[in-house]
Amino acid sequence: MADTTIHIKEATKDQAIQTLESILVRMDGIERAFVDIEDGEVKIEYDENQVTHDQITNKIQQHGLHIL
Repeated sequence: MADTTIHIKEATKDQAIQTLESILVRMDGIERAFVDIEDGEVKIEYDENQVTHDQITNKIQQHGLHIL
């Protein structure tokens, strides 16, 4: 298992949080994702044998969310 923290500009807005959670839970290898709405921080626990950090960030960006 690996952990990563990603700051996302839109992760302080309700609609963006719902979109983000939907994106992450559909990805193979994502075990957990916690969104801290106060600072736009997303903590993700994932299986690096199934998904890479780059795949996670690319998927987030493909949905119009901006990584800081």
